[in-house]
Amino acid sequence: MQRADAVRRVELADLGHHRVELAGLDVRDVDLHAALELRELLAQRRRAQVAADACELAFFVAECGLDDEVRNVISKGRITTDQWIDVVTTAHELGIRTTSTIMYGHVESYDHWAKHMATLRSIQSHTGGFTEFVPLSFVHQEAPMVQKSLVRSARRGATSEEVVKMHAVARLFLGASFANIQVSWVKEGPEMARRLLACGANDLGGTLINESISTSAGAAYGQLLSPIQLRKLIRSAGRVPAERTSLYAIRKVFDDEADESESALDRIDDADARFGSYATLSQSTEFRFEPFARKEPPAS
Repeated sequence: MQRADAVRRVELADLGHHRVELAGLDVRDVDLHAALELRELLAQRRRAQVAADACELAFFVAECGLDDEVRNVISKGRITTDQWIDVVTTAHELGIRTTSTIMYGHVESYDHWAKHMATLRSIQSHTGGFTEFVPLSFVHQEAPMVQKSLVRSARRGATSEEVVKMHAVARLFLGASFANIQVSWVKEGPEMARRLLACGANDLGGTLINESISTSAGAAYGQLLSPIQLRKLIRSAGRVPAERTSLYAIRKVFDDEADESESALDRIDDADARFGSYATLSQSTEFRFEPFARKEPPAS
């Protein structure tokens, strides 16, 4: 099945639900392989939504990112900075909101942090289309560019001090243009996530179930934090928890701790048994990538 056909089939299924859909890299990939104009492809996605405010794209390929000096080292061959900006600004022009991220703690410098945030701030000042900013510290334990020495200059993730600096600087640098800065409890762990709520972050993200990307790279967290656990974490930081939509509309404020009701996720005792475990899979010796021997082309 062609990827463009797959995209069209997805839009026919379960249209009543909000879906966080393609990443910027996926959009560009479909655009190139299906010979669709970028604007046409994104317009199709927009028309497929039942509600005008029910469309959001996930953009998780910034990698710190929005600087080709870094991208050419850690993700050579993926979309360029200009292509990423083209995808995201076109999406915003069509009324499609997007997330924004930064991955840090590998080969970048503080100058790259500043350039990355400046680019996002500039886009936001023109489009207002970003829903939040999500700093993602590099998880190195199983990352090929460290384990396989594919990028010899790569560091083994950000320090705790750098993690705090990133969230605090982001709040100051991005200012009022970004109302929401999300901390990744998958990357940082629940305790550090709680601390970062006092360092610029105002969002803990979601419960997540069997998260695969960070977990496969070696992160120790990512299976599940139940709604009640998230609310307890927020209250322990001296904040009032609230449930939101993907577009940051507040659904319910939990200002009374006594007004707690269990959800289905709160009643799960063994998340690994219920949902499976990428952590177990990533540590298994039974499933390991073995590169194929490269065949030389026949002599002409």
